[in-house]
Amino acid sequence: MPLSHPRRSALSEQVIAALRAQITSGEWSVGSRIPTEPELVEQLGVARNTVREAVRALAHNGLLDIRQGSGTYVVATSELAGVMQRRFADADPLHIAELRSTLESSAARLAAQRRTERDLGQLDALLARREEAWGSGDTERFVTADATFHLAVVAASHNDVLTAMYADLGEVLRDRLREGVGAELTPDAHMDHARLVDAVRAGDQETAAAEAAAYALKCWHRTHGTAPAPGTGRSAR
Repeated sequence: MPLSHPRRSALSEQVIAALRAQITSGEWSVGSRIPTEPELVEQLGVARNTVREAVRALAHNGLLDIRQGSGTYVVATSELAGVMQRRFADADPLHIAELRSTLESSAARLAAQRRTERDLGQLDALLARREEAWGSGDTERFVTADATFHLAVVAASHNDVLTAMYADLGEVLRDRLREGVGAELTPDAHMDHARLVDAVRAGDQETAAAEAAAYALKCWHRTHGTAPAPGTGRSAR
């Protein structure tokens, strides 16, 4: 992907845009290491200093993490996602669970109203992939499959603002899911999501909302060994 050679500042902006496109397109996924500086110089056909400047700019914006001696890694898919991850890195896990519960419940209610046949086909496929990932025993594979499924439910709401906001929170939510699942997938941690898909398919808004609302809070309560107070999502104290 060689670039043209206008004035230096414009060239740096081109390189930043090219690297950002690799991230936002998913070509460089979150957690992956990007090509080395010499490799980028060769791919882009620009000077080393220009590549270094672009990488530093994206690191400053929260998309990349420069790790001395290890390389540079993708940590977010957008500037807002990077801000979200930094802002909520130390947030109370229960508050994150409550936020996820609220967003997913609202999205599921809308999905039950607005879902298309294509949405339903996507949910069926992702639900099957989620179960396969669980059966594999691979924790990271399951976290990815579960997060992709939930994002598809939100996308089926056909509310672009809600979907974009949820996507920008994605890595924050995945971090909490990793904590909830732990290093090993155990039977007590499994939560069946088929009822949610069935409710969305049937247009049952109340059941879809209730199912979606419960997952994040159940995960939090299981992790912390507490039980929800009757009629609430919070711990009985």
